Amino acid sequence: MSTTLIEVRPAKAADAAAVASTHDEAWRSAYQGIIPGAELEKLINRRGPQWWDSAIRKGSRVSVLVFGDRIAGYANYGRNRARSLHFEGEIYELYLRPEFQGLGFGRRLFASARRDLMQSGLKSMVIWALSDNEPATEFYRALGGRMVARSSERFGPKSLDKVAFAWAN
Repeated sequence: MSTTLIEVRPAKAADAAAVASTHDEAWRSAYQGIIPGAELEKLINRRGPQWWDSAIRKGSRVSVLVFGDRIAGYANYGRNRARSLHFEGEIYELYLRPEFQGLGFGRRLFASARRDLMQSGLKSMVIWALSDNEPATEFYRALGGRMVARSSERFGPKSLDKVAFAWAN
């Protein structure tokens, strides 16, 4: 019988390439057909290994979910960036490689990021998702998030709706 270790831990600079490749796979899977192709490519290409290395070294809160010896997902989070929303923390991104979705790993990553925010004194939090990204909106609803705001974001010629989900203690 073999055992596979699954852990959530802070990202290290050595994880940058694996986080970049996770970002690439997850974004292609989540946003193909939602974000226009050329815009999606630009967004993915801006977040290569150097970008992640810099973010991690500068102290951005990035956690990785490791399955065995492979990074299966990541979350980055910190203080809420939307001044109009009165929540203290924000999960900026939470993504899993497609083959790790639907297995409970997203819940683990979410719980870890939320716990870290709360231990830092950020008791309430928000996360944004594109309205057309139904797997994400359903995931946040299933985790008890309540929709608190709507906005839109431009991706080249296309304007897409996004929604904010919030949790308060």
